[in-house]
Amino acid sequence: MIVSLTGTLAELSSSVAVLDVNGVGYELGISATTAASLPAVGTSGVTLLTRMVVREGAVDLYGFSSRDERTLFDKLVGISHVGPKLALSVLSTFTPQALATVVMSDDVTGMSRVPGVGKKTASRLIMELADVFAKDPVLRGLAGTSSASQGKNGASPVASSVVADVTEALLAMGFTSQEAELALEGFEEAGASTVEAALGFALRRLGRRG
Repeated sequence: MIVSLTGTLAELSSSVAVLDVNGVGYELGISATTAASLPAVGTSGVTLLTRMVVREGAVDLYGFSSRDERTLFDKLVGISHVGPKLALSVLSTFTPQALATVVMSDDVTGMSRVPGVGKKTASRLIMELADVFAKDPVLRGLAGTSSASQGKNGASPVASSVVADVTEALLAMGFTSQEAELALEGFEEAGASTVEAALGFALRRLGRRG
């Protein structure tokens, strides 16, 4: 079982990363969340946690930027009729913390934002994941981590308004909510207190990733 790989990032898209490990290229399916967190192509010493999925006629590798994301992938593919593709779609729509919040708050409408997931499937995913979260205090704690982070970094109404406006603008440009969230990390510390400044800050970070 391959549980992690470290090498040079040879290729990167929103759904695939290729790591060159000592001259061997490993293609890994990834979520948009992981893609947004990776450095520029050509960067060495990049580590991705991995999961190997063996199916009839195929052996696929999937990569994750965090242990929480890999754990949630494992839990998702353990649900009946949920394969790796749908699991990555869920993880591309939500960060681990955001997914925990959706599940713990029984937010069917939120889960329905996952491409190809209707309300019936969303309800089933939430029901099954709620049971998983209830049995795992680490996963259950992700929702609390998300709330604490918002309280620390986005408590002021002004900052919350800036985040909302910039996120809306980035979504309109075609970026995902995860890319917007990651791109805005640290905008207050950088002094980008207005919508215009925060948008410029986010676009510069997204540009560097591209």
